[in-house]
Amino acid sequence: MDGVDGRTRMDSVAEKSMGNRVAEELTGNHVATAAGHGVESFSMSGTRAVVRLLRSEIGLTFRRPRNLALLAVLAVVPVLIGVAIRVAAGDGADFVGQVAGNGLVLAFAAFFVMVPLVLPLAVGVVAGDSIAGEASLGTLRYLLTAPAGRTRLLVLKYLNVVVFAVAACGLVAVSALVTGLLLFPVGPVTLLSGSTVPLAEGLLRIGLVALYAAAGMAALGALALAISTLTEAPIGAIAATLVLVVVAQVLQAIPQLAVIEPYLLTSWWNKFDGALRDPIAFDQMGQGLLAFGAYILVFGSIAWARFTSRDITA
Repeated sequence: MDGVDGRTRMDSVAEKSMGNRVAEELTGNHVATAAGHGVESFSMSGTRAVVRLLRSEIGLTFRRPRNLALLAVLAVVPVLIGVAIRVAAGDGADFVGQVAGNGLVLAFAAFFVMVPLVLPLAVGVVAGDSIAGEASLGTLRYLLTAPAGRTRLLVLKYLNVVVFAVAACGLVAVSALVTGLLLFPVGPVTLLSGSTVPLAEGLLRIGLVALYAAAGMAALGALALAISTLTEAPIGAIAATLVLVVVAQVLQAIPQLAVIEPYLLTSWWNKFDGALRDPIAFDQMGQGLLAFGAYILVFGSIAWARFTSRDITA
């Protein structure tokens, strides 16, 4: 019996090794790491295992050339906005003049420009690819070697999307601040309500705007993740997410459909302008955060129900 058990264990190890080699031949290092996820889920437990798996997932996300290109675009757009405002500073426009008079305002301007489409594009690509991409590469079954691990894997995938969303919004804020410091004078910030706050408080309000925008992108990430569990084509999941964003913004712009506006995710994204008022409109921003939480709960539940019950064939 000991000999039989020994051979069984050896066969199991050989099978896992063969699976890893096949995975490497199919998709390279990404799959090898993905297969490692499945092995780690058996060999480790508790918080340490979760942290290691999440660290590995985040590392893969931030090493992918496509995602690095998206982050580069997010960093460049505030620079382009700043240069455009610097060139147009003499036309007398109130908004252009306000930005040109204080570089900190460029950060607020960058979020107003990028939240409707540029940031959703970046987050939608990462979130839409999270499950469908693994399925299309044929690596999903290695990540799901144990059915009990599906919920944890889904949570880790979503946390990875949240980390990317926070990094993306932080990058926009930093790029806009650096550009504003280089191109324009910096001083106390004049808010939308007409009052002026000190420089330090202006920086804190920029941080508040970035965090609010990240929460909005996290809600979009939950929507994209749910779509990603419905298909094995990552392009389809990404495209569907962006189409829904555009459709929601079109519906939001139709006055006759104002009754559905509170239910549209996009209608809450620009509520970060509450941070530009004195006092800060915490009630308005709080309602936005509640809407984001509702989207995360609803579409997170849809993603969980689909992912934990689907047959994995890839």
